[in-house]
Amino acid sequence: MRSYKVVDAFSSSPFKGNPVAVVMDAQGLSDQQMQDIAGWTNLSETTFILPATQENADYRLRIFTPHSELPFAGHPTLGSAHAALEAGLIKAKDGYVIQECGQGLIRIAVQESKGTQILTLDMPHAAIEPLNPEDITELETIIGQKVRSDIPPAIVNVGAVWIVAQVADAATLLDLKPDFSRLARFERKLSVTGLSLYGAYPDGSPSAVEVRSFAPSCGVDEDPVCGSGNGAVAAFRVAHGQLSEEGGQYCATQGEKRGRSGHIVVETAAHGIVRIGGACVTCVDGQIHI
Repeated sequence: MRSYKVVDAFSSSPFKGNPVAVVMDAQGLSDQQMQDIAGWTNLSETTFILPATQENADYRLRIFTPHSELPFAGHPTLGSAHAALEAGLIKAKDGYVIQECGQGLIRIAVQESKGTQILTLDMPHAAIEPLNPEDITELETIIGQKVRSDIPPAIVNVGAVWIVAQVADAATLLDLKPDFSRLARFERKLSVTGLSLYGAYPDGSPSAVEVRSFAPSCGVDEDPVCGSGNGAVAAFRVAHGQLSEEGGQYCATQGEKRGRSGHIVVETAAHGIVRIGGACVTCVDGQIHI
């Protein structure tokens, strides 16, 4: 038996964020065992905490979808850090913990805000590649909606690799019903993790944008609240001049179509730096029989 938690990320209220299953002591588990457990939990991601192999890291994390392993993902990073801090496996040093994962070292800030712990990760640097016109046409057919032609869709690699595009507005985004079978084939063709779309709210709204993330080729038709997807959207927005290159902050919401209420704090800074943060709450705390 091993200690096991399920943590809701991007929410301070249980059952309103995006859950990640966390196996607290994964030493001795094989790759196949980890993949089998991830398939069994059937959550968008399941993580496994291991001793660090790099000197500056506090722990090492492996991240699995129901179908495959990822080098990095946002909500599993925050949820796993929350679980490890709560269990006393790690302690913040000077307000930070360092996670080792397939993407490298990820710095996570640990702060308190109005009695709630907020975790904020530094996103890996984004590599952005424009989507070709034929693929844009296919994308619009898949989602049944036009994307903004003045802001061409792109493939944004932040460890997880997302197709990113903007639709007319948040209401349009919330009405979308993608063809998941066709999208899965499209993802495999382009060798991407999935699709993250966003639409803006009117000025003065509590949230700047609504985001929806789809990854049917990974076994996740729609992710409730996606950290790496929001990070990819932020990098895309900076690249297209929608955000100041000198930095700023905005709030994104995600999860309404999945019955959730995720709140993501997005910070951008000079040199393309993007930070993604939010609250986390433990929903399950027990043991898993392995």
